[in-house]
Amino acid sequence: MSVQPIIQAFFDEPTNTVSYLAADPVTKAAAVIDPVLDYDHPSGAVDTRSVETILKAAAAAGYRIEWVLETHAHADHLSGAPWIKVRTGAKIGIGEHIRDVQRIFRPVFNAEDLHADGRDFDHLFRDGERFRIGELEVETLHTPGHTPADVSWRISDAVFVGDTLFMPDYGTARADFPGGDARQLYRSIRRLLALPAETRLFMCHDYKAPGRDAYAWETTVAAQRAGNVHVREGVTEEDFVSMRNARDATLSAPRLLLPSIQTNIRAGRFPPAEANGVRYLKIPVKMKGADGASA
Repeated sequence: MSVQPIIQAFFDEPTNTVSYLAADPVTKAAAVIDPVLDYDHPSGAVDTRSVETILKAAAAAGYRIEWVLETHAHADHLSGAPWIKVRTGAKIGIGEHIRDVQRIFRPVFNAEDLHADGRDFDHLFRDGERFRIGELEVETLHTPGHTPADVSWRISDAVFVGDTLFMPDYGTARADFPGGDARQLYRSIRRLLALPAETRLFMCHDYKAPGRDAYAWETTVAAQRAGNVHVREGVTEEDFVSMRNARDATLSAPRLLLPSIQTNIRAGRFPPAEANGVRYLKIPVKMKGADGASA
């Protein structure tokens, strides 16, 4: 039997995000998955309390953090990856299709400093690529649909699915961001649900479905197959695409979409400082009108 990871979850309620510390019990090598940088949008203030909590937990257990792994360029929180890298020397990894996301958003923010080749990250993982964290073998699963770059990280019987799936009673991720595709999302989900029934699935978010009082972020392939409200057995691709597109049309943009995307496509770094030494996040302004033109 392969080595099983020790997994600790860290829930950030302001963004409903779950970050993970996954460690090899034999060598104490570890990875942090989807870390959060605490960011106050009204003031522009940031702090690293969420990152510090993870680092303290790793230190207490004697873990050596070798990787920070992102499931995708998040649209609802800023990444804490650079701060972990500075403190531990860990490398930052993401799926190779982050380059597609960079190409989409570079002109949106006129991000002239951004090279849309993924070079801000230390490694771009291919679908099916495997690597080790100590004695743990990690497999990269390309699971696009929410964004073109989404990947899931499979470590033994555990899979960290990012935003592809939510808990069975909540459903699935939206697919209406630029480059998103509901049909791709359905196929990615079916790929995950083709894994062994006992496979543990770890969510990146939870919002507490109606009628559920406690946050939850761990489930199984079997539970998703039987009970996911969007993709349980019997739901066809056409059913899903129709439902997902209709539902997404009613959703507003995430509160932290613009600051999150600007930093996360840069592997969590902020845009370069301007002449006054201050870094700025941009908000593209669009004037709504009959012709859609900007003022």
